[in-house]
This record gives sequence, C-alpha cells and structure tokens, in this order.
Amino acid sequence: MEDISSIKKRIFNLVSKINFSLINFKEVIKLKSSQLSSESVGWLAIMFIHCATIPSLLGLIFAVSDNLPSLDVVFFIWFGLVLFFIKALLNKDILNIITIGFGFFIQAALLGMIVFK
Repeated sequence: MEDISSIKKRIFNLVSKINFSLINFKEVIKLKSSQLSSESVGWLAIMFIHCATIPSLLGLIFAVSDNLPSLDVVFFIWFGLVLFFIKALLNKDILNIITIGFGFFIQAALLGMIVFK
C-alpha cells in the first residue's frame, strides 16, 4: 500500500506535467498566431467566397440535385469578388489577382457546363 507522501508526489508530478503542456500549448498558439497575417486571412476569405456556390453547381452538373443557388446570393458573391479583384488590381497584389481570376475562370466554366449541357 502506498503512503500519502508518494501519492502526493505522483499527483504533483501529474499536475506539473499538465501545467507544462498547457504552457507549451499557449506558446505554440502565440507563435502561430503571430505568423498569421491579415493578407493570408483575406486570401482565405476569397477562397471561401469562391467555393460558396461550387457544391450546388457541381450538383447540377452531375444531376445529383436540381436546386439552383438563389440569384441574389450569386449576384452578391460575384459583386464582392469583383470588388476584391479591383482592390487587388489597385494594390498590385499578384496573388489575389491570380486567385480571383482563376476563381472567375472556374466559376464561368461551371456555369458554361450547366448552360450548354
């Protein structure tokens, strides 16, 4: 049978290991968040906006669904992307120009496949 002092030591060691791992976790989060920039978050936002209508367009192409995305949603998404594209042109941001241009190309190709099927 273990005595009280050895149980206390084991509990203390366990708690100190948990505390150390939490400190390491906090440090990793601080380090990773400092490397994250507003530009990379903006780029991710553009990628997610481009992907907003792709599931429904692919569903139409592969005859899985016959539900079109509502016209107002598509209009606002495209209008927002056009504004992001103009912003990228004014800032001479090559990554966003290429990303948004490629997204326009993919979306136009998907819409063309639906219309000219």
